[in-house]
Amino acid sequence: MPPQVLIASYLEPEHVERIRAEVPAVDVVYRPDLIGAPRFQADHTAPMERRPGQEAEWRELLAEAEILFDFDHTHHEDLPALAPKLKWIQATSAGIGQAVKRYGYDRQGWRFTTASGVHARPLAEYCLMAMLMFIKNYPVMDAQKRARHWQRFNNSELRGLTVGIVGLGRIGRDIAQVCNTFGMRVLACRRSGAKPPQTVDAQFAPNQLDDMLPQADFLVLCAPHTPETDGLLSAKRIGLMKAGAVLINIARGALVDHSALKRALRDGRLGGAALDVTDPEPLPANDPLWDMPNVIISHHSASTADTENGKLTELFIRNLNHYLNGEPLENLLDINLMY
Repeated sequence: MPPQVLIASYLEPEHVERIRAEVPAVDVVYRPDLIGAPRFQADHTAPMERRPGQEAEWRELLAEAEILFDFDHTHHEDLPALAPKLKWIQATSAGIGQAVKRYGYDRQGWRFTTASGVHARPLAEYCLMAMLMFIKNYPVMDAQKRARHWQRFNNSELRGLTVGIVGLGRIGRDIAQVCNTFGMRVLACRRSGAKPPQTVDAQFAPNQLDDMLPQADFLVLCAPHTPETDGLLSAKRIGLMKAGAVLINIARGALVDHSALKRALRDGRLGGAALDVTDPEPLPANDPLWDMPNVIISHHSASTADTENGKLTELFIRNLNHYLNGEPLENLLDINLMY
């Protein structure tokens, strides 16, 4: 019997057929009627309520699955009991470490591969967009447009400014490349002591983060959420940031002390923030961040591009071939490091 692959979140039919065509040695099962209908392109967390008969069918499919494309978001807690043959999950997200620990999947002997790299370019472009919006005074443009008021103003340029990047994985390296292209000074803080790419002007160890913060005009958080990074940008560290600096968070909301962030934004200590993620998430409707003119909120959507599923399919096909050939899988999650 060929290994059974169960696709657990929406994937366009052309991508499903490509998997079947390029990896005929696996049995690909795709039942879009049993998973949530996408609310937007590349939606992998669409809600789904199955009728009793549909639920029975889905459980039968889980019972035979050796490989899952994406987590089954309808059975977080009882997946180990429902999928006794499961050996590997290919995630559609890069930041899966917390979820794997939370649901106890790390104790099942399963392998997990992340989508690391798939979202790097969209996120790098988002960071560039945010930097340009603040450096070109978009809040002033928007306010004057709303007031129908015409008043000339000045702005600045990115060349010569300093960006500090916390986390130098694939996303961080793409951000560094983009910023370097615009003539910015690039600083990076990373856990690994590996030699930095040429696009990085100076590299800092985690215990040197406090030395990097006062130098950065823009601070980009793109590190994984682990016990070590939880609350990383504390009130004390926000106080160390350069006056007027802009925070860009594309990591997880839990990395930031949001109470301290709001105070710094209100009193002008920070110039602004671009928040793709918040804590809590979704952001409550009464949270003051919604009304701050110097805050961009992007609803955890900065990484969601119309190219995503094509890239995920390419990664999955490569990993399926690695799996069948007994080769190391790409983007294998380190259970202990959580990334």
